[in-house]
Amino acid sequence: MTEVQLFSTCLAEEFFPEVNDAAATVLERLRLKVTPVRGAFCCGQVAFNEGFRDEALDLSRRFLNSVEPGVPIVVPSGSCTSMLKIFYGDLLADDAALSAKAMAIRPWVFELSQFIVNVLKVKYIGARYERAVAYHPSCHLMRELGVRNEPMTLLSAVAGIRIRELRDREECCGFGGMFSVKFPHISASMLDDKLARIRESRAEVVVANDCGCLMQIGGGLSRAGDKIEVRHLAEVLAARQR
Repeated sequence: MTEVQLFSTCLAEEFFPEVNDAAATVLERLRLKVTPVRGAFCCGQVAFNEGFRDEALDLSRRFLNSVEPGVPIVVPSGSCTSMLKIFYGDLLADDAALSAKAMAIRPWVFELSQFIVNVLKVKYIGARYERAVAYHPSCHLMRELGVRNEPMTLLSAVAGIRIRELRDREECCGFGGMFSVKFPHISASMLDDKLARIRESRAEVVVANDCGCLMQIGGGLSRAGDKIEVRHLAEVLAARQR
């Protein structure tokens, strides 16, 4: 294996471009040729979840026309990976051609940590990150993809890192895409609980694999005046601090 396709996702493109750069850096350090997915910027998940199937179909068509089976498609997001691997089956059920293409690429779609640990069989990348870090597992990554241990396997191998245990870490941060917009009071309450656990952990940095969680948690920390930072797993793995 020498080549991978990197799908950047819309949240990373718009709000966290450094995540895409870091993911590419990590993969290139593993001696892979990284080819960005061009012509598609969104998997269509938000539109699909809100019932806008025509819009979701258009976005899925753009994505499927931009990738090919046979080369791994690596996604720095559990949420988007879940959409591509699981929910395209429902979305595309009435379009035989698109459904066939979705089924063909499904075995080639991987979330970043899943790909590194389970496919490449790599645990140590040579990163150094001398900070106290707490890990927040995103819901789609953990509950839909079953990716639980892979991120911590990679984090634990980072030189200089100090892992802080996050109590009840599997509880949702309250983002949930449009959930946080439609049910702001519930979302805010869930976030308050998550922020209390983060402060309790005495972490300097919160790490997650999904930009939606980074946006939700980072926004809450910023509004509260906390100095705790948020980082994507790819950024930690790409770090070479001295």
